[in-house]
Amino acid sequence: MTPAQDPFYIVKDEIQESIDKVQDTFHQWKQTPENTGEYVHLTKELLTSCESIQWQVDELDKAISVAERDPAFYGLNEAEIGRRRSWTSTARNQVLSLRRNVEAGRKKILFGHSTNPSESIRSKKHISQDNDEFIASESDQQMLLIKRQDEELDALSASVQRIGGVGLTIHDELVGQEKLLGELNLDMETTSNRLDFVQKRVAMVMKKASLKGQIMMIAFLVILFIILFVLVFLT
Repeated sequence: MTPAQDPFYIVKDEIQESIDKVQDTFHQWKQTPENTGEYVHLTKELLTSCESIQWQVDELDKAISVAERDPAFYGLNEAEIGRRRSWTSTARNQVLSLRRNVEAGRKKILFGHSTNPSESIRSKKHISQDNDEFIASESDQQMLLIKRQDEELDALSASVQRIGGVGLTIHDELVGQEKLLGELNLDMETTSNRLDFVQKRVAMVMKKASLKGQIMMIAFLVILFIILFVLVFLT
């Protein structure tokens, strides 16, 4: 299987593209003035994106762990497993580094103080607003995680139901085949008995036919001998 066809590399490219986009947003975030609506919006966007990418990397790491149990089955070797582990580790560290920087910048704004009383009042308002937005952001992230878990459970339940349905179908098919084999076995025994009976009757007929043929042949030869004798000696 070529890298272009390998599901790992397809997902890897998608995650790497997401990381590149987050890094671009991070550079934009660093250049954005603090205590502005755009800064807060970019902060929330970066934290949400980092959470999503980290979840994708963790899922990809789980797939690598499954393949690591039997690499030959998946057409892999230890070197390839090592390269995949190395990439997921690097990607996770990149995302964690970005997330720590963003969280540090947000805490700096939340807990920073100003010497100007009027600026202090405005700062408190921003802190209160940012706290509310932080709580809302964390709530959104928790809801996103719960939604993903629900989707995974639904997919797992659907897979179990499909497997159960396939198992029942196979069971019914095996029962039907067993019934057909039983009927076929009975028919074969019946046919075998009939063949034995016919063979015995044919043997008896052949035996009788052979005896009658011998008698008729002897009679024919006797008659032919008499005729030849008369023709030769009496004429």
